[in-house]
Amino acid sequence: MLRAGCSMAVEGCSIGDWDGRWGHVQKFLERTGPFTHPDFEPSEESLQFLLETCKILVIGAGGLGCELLKNLALSGFRHIHVVDMDIIDVSNLNRQFLFRSKDVGRPKADVAAEFINQRVPGCNVVPHFKKIQDFDASFYRQFHIIVCGLDSIIARRWINGMLLSLLSYEDGVLDPSSIIPLIDGGTEGFKGNARVILPGMTACIDCTLELYPPQITFPMCTIASMPRLPEHCIEYVRVLQWPKDKPFGDAVGLDGDNPEHVQWVFQESLKRAAEFNITGVTYRLTQGVVKRIIPAVASTNAVIAAACATEVFKIATSAYIPLNNYLVFNDVDGLYTYTFEAERKDNCTACSQVPQKLQFPPSAKLQEVLEYLTENAALQMKSPAISTTLEGKNKTLYLQSIASIEERTRPNLCKTLKELGLADGQELAVADVTTPQTVLFKLNFTSETCSIKQVQN
Repeated sequence: MLRAGCSMAVEGCSIGDWDGRWGHVQKFLERTGPFTHPDFEPSEESLQFLLETCKILVIGAGGLGCELLKNLALSGFRHIHVVDMDIIDVSNLNRQFLFRSKDVGRPKADVAAEFINQRVPGCNVVPHFKKIQDFDASFYRQFHIIVCGLDSIIARRWINGMLLSLLSYEDGVLDPSSIIPLIDGGTEGFKGNARVILPGMTACIDCTLELYPPQITFPMCTIASMPRLPEHCIEYVRVLQWPKDKPFGDAVGLDGDNPEHVQWVFQESLKRAAEFNITGVTYRLTQGVVKRIIPAVASTNAVIAAACATEVFKIATSAYIPLNNYLVFNDVDGLYTYTFEAERKDNCTACSQVPQKLQFPPSAKLQEVLEYLTENAALQMKSPAISTTLEGKNKTLYLQSIASIEERTRPNLCKTLKELGLADGQELAVADVTTPQTVLFKLNFTSETCSIKQVQN
């Protein structure tokens, strides 16, 4: 006997469905089991929700993103959007299986969407060849769940901040209907992690910022005068030689996604390596250093994407209890997995809604505040813009992203907080690429002998 909603013979059924197509999903949704959620009631409506209503946003169409799109489409999710700002490179083809040689040079989002739409009948993947920052709150508000396959901590923090900004509170109580779950996956060689974030309820990205490894940098003195590794030669060309030679014009910055740029860095790195009898400079290594790429492993991507897709399925159907809330995967030596609950940070700059305090003596220079905002493990800002209100007027103390304002405000970096007219309890508004929201800090003057500078409740 044919199931309603599962056969092309049934009027109103989506094109491409056939008898038994969703049998693997129905086994989870139309019967109970020892691992189902205690409040779960089997029904046919759950499958219909997946097929007809549930809207998923996948951020990233790279190694993780390709796996995620495939898993979600084959699990019954039909309304999927994918955002990715990159184009396909030859080096992607060994693990990003939705792409072929003929696709090199095309946007990843467009090609991934075309492949899934052609291969999985009835699925509609909508591509967006843009940055996540190009969309406003109304775009993100339309989705039931957002799942990330990103290689950027900045992008993770930004989408984390966006979802936190969408939360609604009534008399200080969080409105559950305003929560959009965020499923985040990450891989690094043979290591990976998956996590479930319920904005406003569980630990957010910024709560566990210390868990992310710091970006690898090389001492300037080493790359300039005493290179020992092929990476040192590449960094020399990237950091020092490119701005000096300006190979593609005065206003052209180094673009790691531009093959001509990477090829130039590669050739110049070979020359420098030859001067110091250093071997090992390859085009792929050059691209990895320029783009800060950590070699990817296809099997790790598959495992983490499977874990993330499973969590999306759990949350969308309420059939099973979701991960609480962090999964670690490691198969460097054998196979090791571990789950734990990452706890919310009481003074998290993103989700705590607690005013942050900056402790400095009045004699501290603005440069010290800037360095603290960028170097502190709990903040890790990239190019903070600092402003405040003085005598009823808004005043920009330092802004790096706009050249004319940076030049005008640069002298402030050498001034003390007292010379800038700042007082104890003064509020500083800090904007940064890591968050769509401005973070407010309250300046707390310490005694001149106190050298402790920290963000605290």
